[in-house]
Amino acid sequence: MSEEKASKFNFDSAKRYMQEKAIVQAMNYLEGDPENNIPKIVKMFQKLTPVPLHREFAGNIQGFYEDYPAIRTYINSIFTEIDRDVRNKMVTNFLLNSLALSSARRQQVQDEEGIHVPYTFLIDPTSACNLKCTGCWAGEYTKHDQMEPELFDRILTEAKELGIYAVVISGGEPFVYPYLLDMIEKHNDMVFMIYTNGTRIDDEVADRLKALGNVSPTISLEGWEEETDARRGKGTFQKVIAVMNRLKQRGVFFGTSLTITRNNVDKLMSDEFLDFLIDQGVKYVWSFHYVPIGRQPDTDLMILPEQRAYLSERVNYLRFNKPLPIMDFWNDGAYTEGCIAGGKCFFHINARGDVEPCAFAHFSVDNIREKSFKEVISSPLFTAYQKGQPFSDNMLCPCPIIDQPEALRRIVKETGAHPTHEGADSVLTGELASFLDQRSADWKAAADPIWASRQKAQ
Repeated sequence: MSEEKASKFNFDSAKRYMQEKAIVQAMNYLEGDPENNIPKIVKMFQKLTPVPLHREFAGNIQGFYEDYPAIRTYINSIFTEIDRDVRNKMVTNFLLNSLALSSARRQQVQDEEGIHVPYTFLIDPTSACNLKCTGCWAGEYTKHDQMEPELFDRILTEAKELGIYAVVISGGEPFVYPYLLDMIEKHNDMVFMIYTNGTRIDDEVADRLKALGNVSPTISLEGWEEETDARRGKGTFQKVIAVMNRLKQRGVFFGTSLTITRNNVDKLMSDEFLDFLIDQGVKYVWSFHYVPIGRQPDTDLMILPEQRAYLSERVNYLRFNKPLPIMDFWNDGAYTEGCIAGGKCFFHINARGDVEPCAFAHFSVDNIREKSFKEVISSPLFTAYQKGQPFSDNMLCPCPIIDQPEALRRIVKETGAHPTHEGADSVLTGELASFLDQRSADWKAAADPIWASRQKAQ
């Protein structure tokens, strides 16, 4: 390393250290009196981040805190229910590394090399799982695919070099992967979210999650005991509840992933169920509409257009009236300007190394084993995806699988992308494809007047 580079490295390291100290001190200060001190913290973050959108977002958070009691209750709970060290580590890695500092690096790569770098990516270190859930996207994966720790490490290292410090881990079941927590510890400047069935989180694992601080488990549920056990196996619900109690007792920041079907949408979005999650210590919810892919896809499980319309209104109401953030992956296109996959905001790497637009679109032209991280994010498949986004002027119809199926067919044909497992191409032709065409048309008919009404109200 040259003297000039060494000097810059030392300066940048010292600067980051001071920024980390400032955030930790601010969080500890905020802990004593969040209601009066939040405006001060917002101003500090706005000074740290170079991105105008992030400054605006911080200002919105402050406004919501002041105007909505449920949001105020939620934010206060972060200081009363989450372990101090966990909270400080998560906030530091998220605000400083993943937002404030890394955004400048991502923009630099864009400006200098013309390569769009997404904010995050989803990676499966293993396809193995201890459960066999009906309709799981990993259901068709070969059960012996597993990343070598050296490959996993290389991917994370190269991601950071491009300014990505937030990673989502899925599978399979990630906690089956023997190197998982060691890798998270090695990359302790990153923030990780893990989609998990939860059943492998015993006391020892829970202790380590607390000690690491930079990782948030997101535990899958289908509803109450009857719904969860019907899809995931008898006894799963009670195991999950025990795990949630274990994490809550330790002050670990965790959430839940809800798969919404025609049969459970009302139960999952009910006051009773959401209040139950809050009592269990859940701090966020990812809502995923059932998509007919994977093991034994069942189109009857897809929510109906009228149910999806209800969901679009219900979730918006809940966000301001429950102390529990809810993200609706398919109905939130207005906030993300359509589909976020294909490297726009994220992409998916499966356990074989196939690089896919998302966890539901099982098509690829590249394998990370053969190419660098930088090469795969600039692939023809991702370029085509990004050129086509948004796939509809109606942001309630963002998805090229269930809302705009012709878009996915066009992209696959243009790029020569191949299916990454047997049966993945069933969404392109045949009976399932015809069903998706009709269902997307039915949803568009329901969504267009809703979208028009929202645009008129702005």
